[in-house]
Amino acid sequence: MSTRRATFWRALVALAVVGVSLYVALTTPPRLGLDLRGGTRIVLETQDSPTVRADADATDRALEVLRRRVDGLGVAEPSLARAGERRIVVELPGVQDPREAAGVIGRTAQLTFHPVTATADGPAGPPAADGSRVLADPGLPGGHLRLGPPALTGDGVKDASAVLDTRTGAGWSIDLSFRGSAGDAWARLTGEAACASPADPARRVAIVLDDRVLSAPGVQNSVPCGQGITGGSTQITGGFSADEARDLAALVKGGALPVPVTVIEQSTVGPTLGAEAIRASALAAAIGLLCTAAFIIAVYRLLGALATVALALYGLISYAAVVALGATLTLPGLAGFVLAIGMAVDANVLVFERAREEYTAPRAAGRGRERDLRRPLRVGFAKAWSAVADSNVTTLLAAGLLFVFATGPVKGFGVTLSIGVLASMFSAMLITRLLAEWAVRRPAVTRRPTLTGMATVGRLRTRLTRRPPRLMRHRRRWLGACAGLLLLALAGIGGRGLDFGVEFTGGRVAQYTAAQRVDADAARAAVVGAGFPQAVVQTTGDTGVSVRTKETGDDQQQRIRQALTGVTGELSVERDELIGPSLGNELRGYALAALGLAVAAQLLYLTIRFRWTFAAAAVIAMTQDLLLVLGLFAWLGRPVDSVFLAALLTIVGYSVNDTVVVLDRLRELRRTGTKASWAELADRAVAQTLPRTVNTGMGALFVLVALAVLGGDSLADFSVALLAGILVGTASTVFTAMPVVVLLQGRFPDRPREGRQTREAGETREARTPHTVGAAGARDHNGAVV
Repeated sequence: MSTRRATFWRALVALAVVGVSLYVALTTPPRLGLDLRGGTRIVLETQDSPTVRADADATDRALEVLRRRVDGLGVAEPSLARAGERRIVVELPGVQDPREAAGVIGRTAQLTFHPVTATADGPAGPPAADGSRVLADPGLPGGHLRLGPPALTGDGVKDASAVLDTRTGAGWSIDLSFRGSAGDAWARLTGEAACASPADPARRVAIVLDDRVLSAPGVQNSVPCGQGITGGSTQITGGFSADEARDLAALVKGGALPVPVTVIEQSTVGPTLGAEAIRASALAAAIGLLCTAAFIIAVYRLLGALATVALALYGLISYAAVVALGATLTLPGLAGFVLAIGMAVDANVLVFERAREEYTAPRAAGRGRERDLRRPLRVGFAKAWSAVADSNVTTLLAAGLLFVFATGPVKGFGVTLSIGVLASMFSAMLITRLLAEWAVRRPAVTRRPTLTGMATVGRLRTRLTRRPPRLMRHRRRWLGACAGLLLLALAGIGGRGLDFGVEFTGGRVAQYTAAQRVDADAARAAVVGAGFPQAVVQTTGDTGVSVRTKETGDDQQQRIRQALTGVTGELSVERDELIGPSLGNELRGYALAALGLAVAAQLLYLTIRFRWTFAAAAVIAMTQDLLLVLGLFAWLGRPVDSVFLAALLTIVGYSVNDTVVVLDRLRELRRTGTKASWAELADRAVAQTLPRTVNTGMGALFVLVALAVLGGDSLADFSVALLAGILVGTASTVFTAMPVVVLLQGRFPDRPREGRQTREAGETREARTPHTVGAAGARDHNGAVV
């Protein structure tokens, strides 16, 4: 395919993606999680009863009953879904009092069968002392029925199923069967109704569930008066559709919950906290993007300006993808979206630094090609592809593990981070390329190559070229220093211990905002006086107070709130989370599994892409980074929760990302056939890739500092963990990974086969031939990267 035709198709694809993204962003509202719009989230777990096993079928029947109960709350857009075989997740936007929600959801379902005595004008009302009442007629909009006392309860229903009558063509109906004496009660009820005339409402029988008439069928004319429907079973007809018949059968059968349910997780978020989080995240994204744009424009000039345009389009594409997929945007997910903006700079920096090297290389000037801007740019994109792919795959592995093992809002972080990584590859390798190739063909740019940023190597690269570092001469010293820091971190983890959040230990934590300044000692004394001496009371800012207790019910939590109100004034609930001990143990196991699998997945992928010595060095450096961040949080006494787990897995991806870039360059240098030692090659690799490391790190740091300062308490720990992870990850690449590679290669040198030696010799000859340098790099299946 010709270059012009390839450019045409790239432009067509880019325009189509941007156009569709703009349309979706303007026409589709985002789906916000409860932590952003406020409300209550309850996770129920079904339990085995003496007679029924809590399987998926029983959980589905319980879900239908719960859905009717939630509708009784009048909540706008409630969400109920089964999670796994035995769990039901209930989300109630706008509900700030968990006692109300728990009272309705935890109520025993009341399924009753009533005789219909007459029609009524309404309105519907509560039952009288004998159980008689007036309820809406489901078969007549606006009509009401007067019901007699209940003759039968849901406990007597043995089974209910939707049946399609294919023999007579009567359509869908519901078959009911009764247990024990309930069959006799049903016969008496229908026998009395059969004595009424066909047009009389008294010939009907009402089936009521949770104060609502599900169905009020009339007794057929063939049923004898006084005898009723015998045999312990009956059939309800009424022109039902397939869905209506199945729903009605499920409600009748599950009227009295088939299995007991228990609350294993409950969280409430105030609307002001969600609105503030959205505002803070948007401001942090704007500030981070502006700072990142200013930085890359200052470093790369015109190419940096074009990359800024691509970054803005990246934000549009990412947001549209999240909205189009119907993904729930949570607070950690919003943070992941903002963070991905900083990380999206990485691919652009890789390409631009490689293009700089190609343009400023002595061989290019020697051939009189100092003004040929197109070729260095093409080579930069071709040779940077391997590093871009490798680094993004490592991040996607971590994001995928988050999606699999995380729960609740943190799962949204894995989704948005994955979308952000894919969108950043598209924007950098397609949109930035189109804009850059268009720009370098302009005569005004060709005459002034310094405008592009490719004609200068930068101060840092100039200094490194003039005085190349010789860090590997002291590799054992660097490893000793890293070991000392690691021991300090382990001392914090083992000595002070980690402050696990309620997600991992079980319990309840409530965060309040007071109308006046909060005194920590007075608040602590008030909670102790309310009967909770083991509670942990902390203040945040001037008016914030959080209370962490062992698992408590809503009534006990209300006592704590009333006690605090006496010393702080009126309180508003910002966040209230309850995690059962069984779920806490489960989540802690998931966290350990996620971290273990993250390390194993990175090791496996890097072993495939590199030699095992390279992979081992990268994983050792990554493990060190994780332990150092854990040690920092142990010494600072900061909580280790699910959001911190998201930060750790992001650090896994970032640490390996940084190390992979340097290892790729080290592999490239080795393949040139040089006789230099591994230590010398490692020094060169570090010197040649350090500008990329610094420039990429600055993009992420701008965003994280903005999140740490503006994101509030919800994102402060997340941002601090990632800031620490980026700093130690950058250092570990130089002072841990590279020394380990040199030591392992010295201990386990390559043993190439004869065929491989011949191939590498050919690659060496190609690398030494000036006119084939670019082609050789493009043909290398592993690529050559910055």
